[in-house]
Amino acid sequence: MEDIKKYLPYTLRGILAFLFLLSATAKLYDSPYFAITTFEMKQLIPLGFSEGLAVYFSRTLIGFEFALGFLLLQPHYLKKLVIPTTIALLAIFIAQLSYEIATKGNAGNCGCFGELLPMTPIEAIIKNVVAIALLFWLLAVLKNTPDAKNIWVLTTVIFACILAIYMIAPIARKTTSETIFTPEATIDAAVMPFDSIPASELPNTLIEPAKTETPTPEAPATAPINNEPAQAASGYAQLFPAADKGKKIVAFFAPGCEHCRETAKQLTEMKAKDKNFPDVFIAFMDEEADLIPDFFKFAGKQYPYKVLDVGTFWKTLGNSKDTPGVFYLWNGNKIAEWNGIANDKFVAADLLKAVNKPYKK
Repeated sequence: MEDIKKYLPYTLRGILAFLFLLSATAKLYDSPYFAITTFEMKQLIPLGFSEGLAVYFSRTLIGFEFALGFLLLQPHYLKKLVIPTTIALLAIFIAQLSYEIATKGNAGNCGCFGELLPMTPIEAIIKNVVAIALLFWLLAVLKNTPDAKNIWVLTTVIFACILAIYMIAPIARKTTSETIFTPEATIDAAVMPFDSIPASELPNTLIEPAKTETPTPEAPATAPINNEPAQAASGYAQLFPAADKGKKIVAFFAPGCEHCRETAKQLTEMKAKDKNFPDVFIAFMDEEADLIPDFFKFAGKQYPYKVLDVGTFWKTLGNSKDTPGVFYLWNGNKIAEWNGIANDKFVAADLLKAVNKPYKK
């Protein structure tokens, strides 16, 4: 019994520290830029944060979570500041999650553990309630244990952790959208294996940022022509003028996302086997845009692409969707779509089936 009492405080502190360190680390998985921007657009922006404020709040919050994880393992102001602050932060999270459930229901990923461990709001509330109970238990166990009192330990750990996050994932300046797609008449000739084009020779034409307002739909045809669906407006013609003409594939990828790279590689393999396979257009998130040449090298083919700032990227893809996002269009009609790496993830066989399926009104 004495051994249990002796080691119980260390066990509780270890469990709680692990939870906070895991939560902070998960928000950086598997690419810090991609993970943080996803957290901003899917969790913070819907809560009312502006895009400008979200980039600072996200990094500061993650750094603070790291700091709490480390501070729970040290003795300075543990009972007076560290544990009460941790309880207060978890209570705020519970209130935010409760509001989310009341307004949107218990759907989607709360973002507590990023994309590493998806968790519904109710599951997150249960996790936070358990953590608060453990913290009160820890306070009771440490009742007769005096705090060490070196405030510089706390401030140093907090600022070091926050600064580290800003260094790991610096705030990228908002870039102008750029493209390498060519006039539609020569697009097939322009899409060549990446290995045949030196990275230094890739065009880098700057254009005006893509407008996010919904384009005016073209007048629909009165009836399908040649067993094709009537013309429609997908909303992607503002990015790629040819998107709504015939069969096309528009994909939304993050350059550093491994799942996106695998999806692009599968598209290349399908296009190599079928010369009539739809043309592929790619919209990239501008986080880690320097990895685009390596992305195409892995994919085995260079496709027409456009780079979008993070906010425009998520608004165009849809905040409720995840990367990799793949849309199969026929005359602007969305025939099939896939997104994320869960239930709606991309399946090459399903795309082939959709592409080869004849049109039925």
